[in-house]
Amino acid sequence: QVQLVESGGGSVQAGDSLSLSCVASTSTFDRYAMGWFRQAPGKEREFVAALSPNGGTTSYADSVKGRFTIVRDNAKKTVFLQMKSLRPEDTAIYYCAQHASVWPTQRGDEYDSWGQGTQVTVSS
Repeated sequence: QVQLVESGGGSVQAGDSLSLSCVASTSTFDRYAMGWFRQAPGKEREFVAALSPNGGTTSYADSVKGRFTIVRDNAKKTVFLQMKSLRPEDTAIYYCAQHASVWPTQRGDEYDSWGQGTQVTVSS
């Protein structure tokens, strides 16, 4: 079982930037797509961003396009979510996940390993 550990969450003001990291404990990190999801209080988990094993293909939720960037460093087994122009509605627990294949899809049920999450709180 892959272990994924997120970090970088915190409390910021609207308009600020924040960068999340997720480190994987697997030697096969570079074989699978990775994604970020989030869950706000009282809401269902939603897709945020995903990218292919080599980082060449990315996918974003409409709500974060142009503000968030997902990148990965396969040598460090790390995937990042760079967030800018944060809004109060971005407040949520953010989870990274490893896909079961190379495709950076938006379906959470296609990801088979999940981190424990990191809290992001954006105040107005």
